[in-house]
Amino acid sequence: MTEKEVTIKNRAGIHARPAALIVQTANKFASKIHMIKDNEEINAKSIMGIITLGAGYNTNLKIRAEGPDEQEAVNALAELFERRFEEE
Repeated sequence: MTEKEVTIKNRAGIHARPAALIVQTANKFASKIHMIKDNEEINAKSIMGIITLGAGYNTNLKIRAEGPDEQEAVNALAELFERRFEEE
């Protein structure tokens, strides 16, 4: 299992477009990928799950992956957060 904590840096938080980017990226990997906010854990391959997290600007999330390509999956998703989902 691989985990990494990320912070939402784009002002709008996770809305439809960033959620779609997360799902598209997560679906490129075979590993099971989850995102955790507080005590809520959702499947990162589910757009509805991501949107229901209600994650806004400066929110800390944990990305957790388990499977054959878990390290690559976590790194790819963390990079999306670092690049602010290409919004700013």
